[in-house]
Amino acid sequence: MRFDPVRLELIKNAIGSVVDEMTLTVVRIAYSSIMRDTMDLSSAFCDRDGRMIAQGLSLPLHLGSIPDAMDCVLERWGDDMAPGDVIILNDPYHGGMHLPDIFMFKPVFVENDLFGFTVLVAHHNDMGGRVPGSSAADSTEIYQEGIRIPVVKLYEKGKPNSTLFDLLQLNVRQPEVILGDVDAQYAACRTGERGMLELVERYGAAELYDAFDTLLDYSERGARDIIAAIPDGVYRYTDHLDDDGINFGTPVPIAVAVHVDGDELTVDFDGSAAQVDGAINATLSFAKSAIYFAVRSIMVLDVPNNAGFFRPIHAKAALGTIVNPRPPGAVAARGVTGFRIIDALAGALAQAVPHLVRAPGEGGTTSYSIAGYDADGTYSQFREAVMGAWGAGYERDGIDGVANPAANISNAPIEVIENMAPIRVERYELVPDSGGPGKWRGGLGVLRQLRYLGAGARLQLRSDRRDHPPFGIAGGGSGRASDNNFFDGVAWERLPTKFVRPIQPDQVICHTTAGGGGYGDPFDRPADQVAGDVHDGKVSIQAAARDYGVAITESNLTVDDKATAALRRRAAQ
Repeated sequence: MRFDPVRLELIKNAIGSVVDEMTLTVVRIAYSSIMRDTMDLSSAFCDRDGRMIAQGLSLPLHLGSIPDAMDCVLERWGDDMAPGDVIILNDPYHGGMHLPDIFMFKPVFVENDLFGFTVLVAHHNDMGGRVPGSSAADSTEIYQEGIRIPVVKLYEKGKPNSTLFDLLQLNVRQPEVILGDVDAQYAACRTGERGMLELVERYGAAELYDAFDTLLDYSERGARDIIAAIPDGVYRYTDHLDDDGINFGTPVPIAVAVHVDGDELTVDFDGSAAQVDGAINATLSFAKSAIYFAVRSIMVLDVPNNAGFFRPIHAKAALGTIVNPRPPGAVAARGVTGFRIIDALAGALAQAVPHLVRAPGEGGTTSYSIAGYDADGTYSQFREAVMGAWGAGYERDGIDGVANPAANISNAPIEVIENMAPIRVERYELVPDSGGPGKWRGGLGVLRQLRYLGAGARLQLRSDRRDHPPFGIAGGGSGRASDNNFFDGVAWERLPTKFVRPIQPDQVICHTTAGGGGYGDPFDRPADQVAGDVHDGKVSIQAAARDYGVAITESNLTVDDKATAALRRRAAQ
C-alpha cells in the first residue's frame, strides 16, 4: 500500500463524519416527519469526477443510485459550474428514482478549482400529482405523479433560482413543509462543503485525491474478494410481487440470473415482467442499487461503501421491463420492486453461499399517507414508512420490529404521529406466530392500527407479500403474509395490498406486515428455544406443536419431553 494505513484510516473516518453530519443536519431542522423521524434520506460525497467516495447514514437503496444521478449532472452542466451553485433533480428519466426523492448536489471548490460534490437525497412529503404524497401505486403514467424537475440549478453563484422556487411552491400541497425541507437539504450540503474544506486545509487537496483513489481501490478489492469466494456458475431465482396496484391478483415476476465468473458478478433480469401498468416500475439505477446492497449484505469485510465497490458488479435489463421502464411509465411506488429484487437475489445466492444469506424479511417497508382538508380549509398530511422484520440466517434468528436492512429507517413514534396528524394509534404490536418456522426463526411482523379523527381525507397505502409471503431458506418455512383491513364504522373489510381510498372520521386502517422467513428445518430447533419463544409470546403453544414438533405444557410453559419426542418421531416417518 502506497499510503500510510493509519493516516488513510483517519482520512476515511473524517470523510465519513462529514457525510454523517450532513444527515444529522437534516434530522435536526427538517419540517416533515418522514425526514426528521423516519430519516428517509441519504448523504454522500463525490469527487470532481463524480466518483462516490463516501456515504453517510441511512438508506442503502438511495446511495447506489447516486452515480447515475451524478453522471446526469456532469453531462448537463460539465464545466459550467461555479462556487455557490446548487443543482437538483428528481425526474426518474433524467437521473432520479421517483419524484418525491429530490437529489441535491453542491459543487465544492478549492481556489476556484472543482474539488468534489456534497450530495443529499431525501424523500419529500409531496410533489403534487393526483394523489397526496405522490407515491400512489395505481398511477399509470409519470405525468400523474407530480412535478418533474430536470437537472437544473437551484442556486447559481449563491443566488436562488426564484422561478424554480415559485414553481415548487405552486405545485405542492404543503409548500411551507416542502420548501422548508429543501432548505434543510441545502443546509446539509453547505455543512458537508464546510467539512470537506476543513479536511483540505488539514491534509491538502493533493493528498486527499490520492486517498480517494486508494479508498476506491480498497473497496474494489473487497468486492472482488467476496465475489471470488462464490463458486463460479449461474444461480437463478424468481420471486413475485403480488400485483402492480391496478391488475389485482396478477403476480409480477422478478427473475434474476446471477452470473459469477471469477471476481466479476453480473445480474441478468431476463424473464422479469415487462413494464407494468401501475407505478411499481423501477429505474435501472434503482435496480443496480438493490444489487449492490445484496452483494454488500453477504460481505464479512468492513470496506467503505463507495464507487470502487461497484466496479466488478454489473446489471443487464432490457428497456421496457419493470426494472428498466420507458417513459412515461409510472414509478412512484418503485420501492417495493427494489426490495423484491433483493429478495430474489437472496434466493439465488443462497444456492451458492447459504451460510452467508438471510431469508427475506417483511418484503420491504410499507408506505402510507393520510391527507385531507379540515372544515376550515386547513390541509394536513401525514406520511410514514412502517418497518417490519428481518428473516433468519445461519445461526441467526430473525430480528423483530426493525427496518429492512436495505432501508435502515425507523417507524415514527406514536406520540409524533398523534401530535402531527388527526390520527390515534390504537394498536402497535408484534404479531405472534408470524415469523417463519426454522431451526433459526424468522422475525415477527408488526401490526399498526390507526383511527382517523379528521374531517375527511384520502388514504394511500403501498404494501406487498400477501399472496407471496417471504420464503424460507434451507428448509425454513415462509413468514406469515401481510394484511390490510379497513373498518368503515359498521364492518371490517379486507383491502388489497396497494390502494387509494377515502377515509372518514372514526374509520380505521389496520395494517400487518409480513413476518420474516425461517432458516433450516424447524424440527431441528432445540426444544428449550421453542419453549422460550412460547414464554415470550412469539410462538403459540399450538404453533410450537404444529411447526416445531415441540409439546409445551400449558400450565407452566415447559417442554413435555415425552410428547415432544413422539411429535418429532411421527414427523420423521
